[in-house]
Amino acid sequence: MQRLSFILIFILGVSAAYAQNPHGEKLTIDCKACHNSGSWLYNANDTLFDHNDTGFELEGQHLSTDCKNCHNTLVFDQAENTCVSCHTDVHSMSVGDDCIRCHDASNWLVDDIPELHEQNGFPLLGQHQVVSCSDCHVSETNLRWDRIGADCATCHMDDYNASQNPNHMEAGFSTICTDCHDVFADSWGAENFHFFFPLTGGHDISDCAACHEGTNYSAASPECVSCHLDDFNGVTSPNHVASGFSQDCTMCHDIAAWSPADFKSHDDEYFPIYSGKHESAWNSCVECHTTAGNYTSFSCIDCHEHSNQNEVAKDHDEVRDYVYQSNACYSCHPNGDGD
Repeated sequence: MQRLSFILIFILGVSAAYAQNPHGEKLTIDCKACHNSGSWLYNANDTLFDHNDTGFELEGQHLSTDCKNCHNTLVFDQAENTCVSCHTDVHSMSVGDDCIRCHDASNWLVDDIPELHEQNGFPLLGQHQVVSCSDCHVSETNLRWDRIGADCATCHMDDYNASQNPNHMEAGFSTICTDCHDVFADSWGAENFHFFFPLTGGHDISDCAACHEGTNYSAASPECVSCHLDDFNGVTSPNHVASGFSQDCTMCHDIAAWSPADFKSHDDEYFPIYSGKHESAWNSCVECHTTAGNYTSFSCIDCHEHSNQNEVAKDHDEVRDYVYQSNACYSCHPNGDGD
């Protein structure tokens, strides 16, 4: 009877010991995984316990951190696994509480700032690659990264208001800087505007006022004669006014320069001189248009000096109503061929 009582006391003692597990009811691993018979002290070198099994992998600085810094009590599952449960949010929740979006377990340095900005819809291009973060994200601590929007005017309204050459406010320019300025550039040079009227060749000017008179920049006409009417009226070789030329300069001139002048539509509208047998067979318009100032008049027989009237007549002896005349040549040979 005395032996039975001893056994019962032992069983109850062991049960009580398990019931008093200081690590809480959810920790069911064998005590020997962390402790030995010599001491209750935890020896990380001898332990069979793998912290990665808990769902929180120990890497980087967490490998050398004292367990008690995270586990304030012996009930280990009471420790939270969120970053802010151990780390003070110096950014005042301006970027959320998930530190691993920007930091890793090794250190607090952030080396993927460009990628983070792309994810948030504002790629760091051009001068934005070297500007200090606090120049845009202004706060009392320089550690708040509040979203400030992707509109240029959010940061550059003072630049817009202060501009003088030209004065953006008076001219009514858009506050969307990318309408004129290139986001890849290192300066404010307006490389991205005038897509509707390329500033190349003779139009590669730096003085906007040469074309834009006054402050209303939208009032300038893209028509050539709005700036070049005096050139049109004053030219004499050939005389554009007397010849009845169109005031659409681009019909003959390239937007980059006055010369060389090519009337490419001549082939489709009148007679092929840039293609066919007459391609490269002439140097000047007056070789065919022999009547000064009259470009509606043309001559075939003056150009073809190798043929005389008798020889041509012999070749056309079977052609009804043949006459030795340029208009007759054109009526039978509108494409300039010899058939």
